[in-house]
Amino acid sequence: MTDLDQLKQIPLLNQLPEEDLKNLARIVVSREYLAGEDIFYENDSAKGFFALVKGRIKIYKLSFMGKEQILHIFGPGEIFAEVAVFSDQKYPANAQALQKSTILFFPRQRFRELLTQTPDLGLHLLGLFALRLRELVAKIEELSLKEVPARLAAHLLLLLETEGKTTFSLNINKNQLAGLLGTIPETLSRVIKKFKDKGLIEMNGNVITLKDQETLKEIAQGLRRI
Repeated sequence: MTDLDQLKQIPLLNQLPEEDLKNLARIVVSREYLAGEDIFYENDSAKGFFALVKGRIKIYKLSFMGKEQILHIFGPGEIFAEVAVFSDQKYPANAQALQKSTILFFPRQRFRELLTQTPDLGLHLLGLFALRLRELVAKIEELSLKEVPARLAAHLLLLLETEGKTTFSLNINKNQLAGLLGTIPETLSRVIKKFKDKGLIEMNGNVITLKDQETLKEIAQGLRRI
């Protein structure tokens, strides 16, 4: 698959004119990462940003005690680490491949030169920034104001919206999900067991089925506790 074909798999970019995509293909670098391989570290100089073609990656921070807090998990078609590039900053967190992944790397200087020639590309990225900011605000609210059951219910409902079906794969293990929800695996296991015991969900390995969406919504909104 050519770099141009890979670019067309990125939703943010695939609506650009063909000529703009060809220009992007001239500067992009395709890279492969194995599961567990680091992509960049917190405070590294932001030399460029990335688009995930295949696989899954996590953005995370480590506390002084070494505790991992997963900030976001990206899947195919998503762009990440773009804000630091435009603000001439360092990467604010770490990035690591959760699965074998194909990633497109956009060198900062060459991309910024291209951006001056294609203003429409800048408008598309402004839309991405607005969406990412909204997600960040929602994430902070969930971690600071909601209890773990509400966080889990909200996450499951988000997956339902994304997948478009009530049965889907979690795609990440329990430790990673706990980190994403700002809790520990033991607490998450207890909450999942409560959800199963009350008939809200069914689980078979990493495949989950949402059985009672209305109750999950009430839990996510803080209207019901379990």
